[in-house]
Amino acid sequence: MSNKLKIIPLGGLGEVGKNMMAYEFDNRILIVDAGLMFPENDMIGVDYIIPDFEYLHDKSHLVVGIIITHGHEDHIGAIQHVLSRIPAPVYGTNLTLGLVEVKLARNGLASKADLRPVQAGETLQIGPFKVDFFHVSHSIPDAVGLGITTQAGLVIHTGDFKFDHTPVDNWPTDFAKISELSTRGVDLLLSDSTNAERPGWTPSEKVIGPALDEVVKNAPGRVIIATFASLISRMQQVADVAIKNHRKLAFVGMSMVDNAKMARKLGYLIVPDETLVTTDQALNLPPAQVVLMCTGSQGEPSSIIGRLSAGTNRQFDLLPNDTVILSSHPIPGNEEAVSKTINRMLRVGANVIYDSLAPVHVSGHASQEEQKLMINLVRPTYFVPTHGELRQLRRHAALAEEVGIPKDKIFVAENGQIIELEDGKVSLGERIPGGYVIVEGSSIGDADPDVMKEREQLARSGIFVVNLSIDKYSNRLLDDPEIITRGFVSAEDAENLVPAVRKRVVDVIHGGGMSVQKDIVDVVRTFIFNETKRRPMIFVTITKA
Repeated sequence: MSNKLKIIPLGGLGEVGKNMMAYEFDNRILIVDAGLMFPENDMIGVDYIIPDFEYLHDKSHLVVGIIITHGHEDHIGAIQHVLSRIPAPVYGTNLTLGLVEVKLARNGLASKADLRPVQAGETLQIGPFKVDFFHVSHSIPDAVGLGITTQAGLVIHTGDFKFDHTPVDNWPTDFAKISELSTRGVDLLLSDSTNAERPGWTPSEKVIGPALDEVVKNAPGRVIIATFASLISRMQQVADVAIKNHRKLAFVGMSMVDNAKMARKLGYLIVPDETLVTTDQALNLPPAQVVLMCTGSQGEPSSIIGRLSAGTNRQFDLLPNDTVILSSHPIPGNEEAVSKTINRMLRVGANVIYDSLAPVHVSGHASQEEQKLMINLVRPTYFVPTHGELRQLRRHAALAEEVGIPKDKIFVAENGQIIELEDGKVSLGERIPGGYVIVEGSSIGDADPDVMKEREQLARSGIFVVNLSIDKYSNRLLDDPEIITRGFVSAEDAENLVPAVRKRVVDVIHGGGMSVQKDIVDVVRTFIFNETKRRPMIFVTITKA
């Protein structure tokens, strides 16, 4: 038996989101997390992105388990896709598995899944992996980090964490367990890098309550609070503020309603029945008696806030006296979408509160001083930063060096770069694919980078189509060329441009040549660029009759 542990980052190293790691030892594999990532601005038509786990496709029989560290979308969002290929047991805390089950139920997979609850503080033997689960504070209850022991050594995988001494659920990070693991001798620490560029300490979740209370108390009309549907701690804070200000609370949207129902059932969300109302009931109450909680804090066009800002929401519209609270930071790449959403809501007359105006959101991730503290608590021999873009991984690596980890024992790896632990030594192994898999509706992985480029070009410059009917014997035109443009020029400009293009197309056909279709594309492209300095996508179709 080889004593080599392979650690395979399939997502989350090089971007914020789609976190997924595989641990391979003694011909067995343990997966940690299966998350999604929101599409970048130029990914037109994309719903979300999941990890490329092709490496595991022919190894599904080797997978002994999937551990989910907590219930946020960037850690559970791809679970239905992973389980459809790898039907392994899923381990997680009660709330985490509750959120997983809600997601699987929406995809018709809940009855087939083998969900196995664990508690922070437990130790499980999963195949050749002995896993110690320890509690960490985050912006969701029941989050855990992992101590993973094999004959190759001990690895600590922090998951997302912060050192919040006054968390909303009154359950701080388990310093004692981390210290106890440290006394065993930690060979490798993999630690959350999301806030590696933020100096100091991340504020406690407790600061949000008073800020929300102040906004709700002074709001003249309805209060609409947008956040992630999995942010159960924020739901509790909003419920507490609604009760204090004698307002009714309605969760709006399927994901919010389902997650709130599940969290109440499991005891993670405490809201009196008399406080909760349906959306329809809330809309019939006086505006000053209502708090609505929904999704859309990232400016997603299909979310409730996105539709409200655009005036396309079916159930209700934004009113001038509404107060909208965006209770989250923009995910990197979403800043522009969030700004546009805020501006649209302000034009309607709503009062919009976001984190730069009031502390209505704090990060769930450790800032620099907490990251240093984690390294000092664990005192690992080797260090690998995880969960972040490359710039964040490199900054976290620099912090590790500052607190005494030798530079030659720090490895900055990206997705697909296998990390190997053998005989107490860490090294980089082979590189495997670790890119994006794009999900659009029921289509998974069909849109490649070339398709994305074509969409971007279509969005930027539009399309110009020339349809031709030609006699198959004489190669003469049967009708005038039909020209269609979309997203290129206005109808008024097209009236001047199209006849000139049509004349040049006719000239090419009358001139003959071996490659009429290519010649027409070249002539039209050159003429359009000379006239407009733009490059639409040009298509020529020829029908011979």
